[in-house]
Amino acid sequence: MKRDSETRPERAPRDDDATRAGAPFDGEHGRDGALAAAATLASVVPGLRLLTGLAIATILIAALYFGRSLLIPLALAALLGFLLDPPVRLLCRWGLPRTLSVFFVVLLAVGALVGVGAYVTNQLTALSGDLPTYQSTIRSKLHVLREAATRPGAWEGALKTLQTVQKEIDTAPKAGQAASVQRVEIVGPESRPTRVVLDWLGRVSEPVATAGIALLFVILMLMDRRDLRDRLLRLAGGDLHVATDAMDEASGRIGRYLRMQFLINACYAVPMGLGLWWIGVPAAALWGFVAAVMRFVPYVGPIVSAVFPIALAFAVSPDWGMVLWTIGLIVALEVVCGNLVEPWLYGSSTGLSAMSIIVAAMFWTALWGPLGLILSTPLTVCLLVIGRYLPSLHFLEVLLGSASALAPPQRLYQRLLAGDVEEALDLADEVIAERASKNGADTTADALARFYGEVAVPMLRIATAHHADAASAEHRLRLSTGAAELVEELREQYPPLPVVQEEAACVLCLGARWEVDVLAAAMVAHALELRGRDARAATQAILSAPAFDVPADCPRPEVICLSVFGTQPQARVRLIVRRLRRRLPDVRVVVAAWNSSAAMFEEDMPRRLDVEAIVSDLGSLALHVDHLLSDADGIGATPVPPDDAARVEALQRSGALSPTHEALYEETIRRATNAFDAKYAEISWVDAERVRKPASALAGAGDGVPRESSVCAHVVGGDADVVVADLARDPRFAGSALLREYGIRFYAGTPIRDRDGRALGALCIMDSAPREMKPAEMELLAEMAAELMRRVHERATDAAAG
Repeated sequence: MKRDSETRPERAPRDDDATRAGAPFDGEHGRDGALAAAATLASVVPGLRLLTGLAIATILIAALYFGRSLLIPLALAALLGFLLDPPVRLLCRWGLPRTLSVFFVVLLAVGALVGVGAYVTNQLTALSGDLPTYQSTIRSKLHVLREAATRPGAWEGALKTLQTVQKEIDTAPKAGQAASVQRVEIVGPESRPTRVVLDWLGRVSEPVATAGIALLFVILMLMDRRDLRDRLLRLAGGDLHVATDAMDEASGRIGRYLRMQFLINACYAVPMGLGLWWIGVPAAALWGFVAAVMRFVPYVGPIVSAVFPIALAFAVSPDWGMVLWTIGLIVALEVVCGNLVEPWLYGSSTGLSAMSIIVAAMFWTALWGPLGLILSTPLTVCLLVIGRYLPSLHFLEVLLGSASALAPPQRLYQRLLAGDVEEALDLADEVIAERASKNGADTTADALARFYGEVAVPMLRIATAHHADAASAEHRLRLSTGAAELVEELREQYPPLPVVQEEAACVLCLGARWEVDVLAAAMVAHALELRGRDARAATQAILSAPAFDVPADCPRPEVICLSVFGTQPQARVRLIVRRLRRRLPDVRVVVAAWNSSAAMFEEDMPRRLDVEAIVSDLGSLALHVDHLLSDADGIGATPVPPDDAARVEALQRSGALSPTHEALYEETIRRATNAFDAKYAEISWVDAERVRKPASALAGAGDGVPRESSVCAHVVGGDADVVVADLARDPRFAGSALLREYGIRFYAGTPIRDRDGRALGALCIMDSAPREMKPAEMELLAEMAAELMRRVHERATDAAAG
């Protein structure tokens, strides 16, 4: 008989057996296993992050709920601190010690609250004494309402029939139904006075304790404001710049919100009190004050404040006139405040969307009750600021902020991707109207060109980036069709301007290879036509056609604008230019490389590709076209304001050219170079023929430079900011010998305006390397220019008075 080991089939060797026996480890198998483990871990990480975030959010919400007895007084104290800190700082500037200032302001605030409370109590006591005299009026009106409610209506017969059927069903005997049980109510003994007092004290003690703790916190916060701020900055981390900006923005937004809310409530309460007094409602001033206080409570407060005067008008007047007048007054005030006063005063003071304010009110009310409703907006503003400055919590800014979650190019791309051309056109009209309103009513053509350059072309960049990896064939078809319809609709809404000259040079706009190239060429042609150019756009890409045919309506183009999308389009552009040169040897070519890499914009690349210039934005493209056609069309390089003579006269009267301001000018340019980390800064006053430079690191100080050779003349002539990222690529200034001498590559200038808003000069910064200028930085430069002009006016006034 054989043993089991002889009859069992032989076991196949496993990998771990070979490992144990000392066999060499299969390196390829190990790498595959490691890659599989890494892929599995990568797929699990997003879920783990989500679960971790939900767990942290749950813990925070639980902490907010269970710690509300401490957190509510802290939040109230912080809110009151925003209100009381400005008068405390004012008293400190007047020389009063901070401790005395804090106690004086707090004592004044508490005294005001006590006085208001006494006034309200007195008014309510007097009103309660008069209420018995209104009983007959209340009974008669309730009797009228009861009769109106019980009067048979159109559905009375149907309702009675349904009630009869329901009664028969309910009273029908049921098999095995037990006898009805009689309800017994146990009435306890009457509460003793001691028990009543204790119950009352239990109800009052909690709000009194909360108010006392909040008052104590307010005093401590006001006394140790600097130390508390430093500790918060230390807790925020090592980046003091981000922490300081976040605290400044949060305090600024909350402070503006409280100030604007106070003004709005005052604008509501005063007409409310006067209107109720005119109508004849008793205690009209009291209800105006109640309305002002209750409007600090979002949504619920205005409703509650309206109940009291309406109910009192119902009780006082024997007819319905007073009630109707009171309701009409409240509705009119709500409409005016909601649609006129609040949008005018609020603006973007909080930065919260309407939906986030409603959801935040519900959330904080559920956690902290009525006080949470009052504190909901300031607390949500703090969350918004935290989400703006902490990348890991950026979703808070997306959820709570009033700004659009998608940039205009992304929104336009999504609308076209969904095939919604009508909504895409509405978005275009919205952007164009916004751009036009910022620059004046007569700049619709410029606003449309900016829409093409800032929204439509970047949208095509997004489409190019997602062409192969994310977009399907249907998506690409929707995008190309929708974008073509959008451009055609915009051409109909904004027809081209008349050509400057009868025989003006023609500009031909071509697409290189893809459909997006052709779409960009059509946008460029429309933008140039709105500038008065005779521009044409080919409907087919040049490389997709077997041969290049010049359009019949543009047989001899002076300039060709070639639109191309691609990170490395050098070879493609070189091939197209050779084809163009065979048909049009003298044509000048400007290449718009919309999304190319930095290699495409090397300094010698235009020479290597045999083109006039290579640009990446529509504004630079239009400037190059104007420069190339300036001889043919006679377009001047330096703009001149229409009221230049009056402007020059105002400059002479302002005293800005006086040498007594030299120290002020030197201080201003020193501050500008330091704040913007720029190599040069300059103050220029644009006179009739020359640009005076009383403070400049460049040549031309004193007598100045000719007006036509100054960049600052463009700031005054255009009456707007001028930012040139790279002067060497801007055809207006690339040939300036002065700029080449000092190696200036970057320029940013803002107008210096007088009290009448006329641009008398420019404050600018310059650098030796190309750079960008953020909108916030331009706003700061404009503030410095306004401060400079204010100080010049003050000195001139003092000199005239002396």
